[in-house]
Amino acid sequence: MFFGVTSRSARGLSAAAALLAIGAVGCADAIDSAKDGAKKVVRQRSVFSLAPGDCYNPNSAATETEEFAVEIVPCGEAHKGQVVGEFSIEGESAYPGDSGASKIADERCPAVAQKYVSDTWAIPAGVNLFYYYPTSQSWATGDRAVSCTYAKESGTFSGSLKDTSLDADQLAYLKGANAVYEALWSNQPEADQIEDDLAGYKKQAKAVSSALNAHLATLKSVDQPETVKLRGQLEETAEAWKDAASAGNTDDFYVAYDLAFTGIDPNKTVAARKELKLATTVPAEDAEVWVS
Repeated sequence: MFFGVTSRSARGLSAAAALLAIGAVGCADAIDSAKDGAKKVVRQRSVFSLAPGDCYNPNSAATETEEFAVEIVPCGEAHKGQVVGEFSIEGESAYPGDSGASKIADERCPAVAQKYVSDTWAIPAGVNLFYYYPTSQSWATGDRAVSCTYAKESGTFSGSLKDTSLDADQLAYLKGANAVYEALWSNQPEADQIEDDLAGYKKQAKAVSSALNAHLATLKSVDQPETVKLRGQLEETAEAWKDAASAGNTDDFYVAYDLAFTGIDPNKTVAARKELKLATTVPAEDAEVWVS
């Protein structure tokens, strides 16, 4: 499989044996190093057996190389990544190639990960979405699995990314908000210019409008001042997305789309999030989209 842009290998766990050689000189240092090395060997697991919830440290120094085993560690310890979901590549009779497998992971991992990590705003700084996917060699052996992970290229983080302490109001808000952003990004047209694919942009608008209406219906159960205020704003935004979806020409679409897109600016949700005791720092990648 690939980690980010990297594949997992069909090779065995032979590299684990090499770890036993760590700390061959010195006295107390050698013993401590040998213990650390032995513990790391015991914790080795094939990337083919990764499961959602696993916290791990990759054996490779970089994310651009093949990986065939990782060190599984308790999530309370410092670690580089955590598996947050998985799926199987289907509908492909032949190996789709590195670029094809990577594209499939790019498209599906955000939604898969969102089912595990309810509030992506609470993810530690520097932790980004990566994935392991099949190589041509592992594909030939029947491997179709993609493991979606959140990992940190530089440094480590501690604790599980799964928050089990969310209350009903928090869960209601996050479920709807996540669905809105999923509808926006999963229906992104390939054409950069609206004129080149008006139908595609209208399809996206219809999906976002539908998700917003579902979000609004859920928010009716949350009776808190800032959230009620946000609901009023989103009602106007949903109308703008509806108008964009039914636009008869590009000029009408642009007018509606401008109001629609700015209406779901994540910065406008900070007050409601603070009221609901959720994370209030807009993720850097989202902030860049709305600033640009």
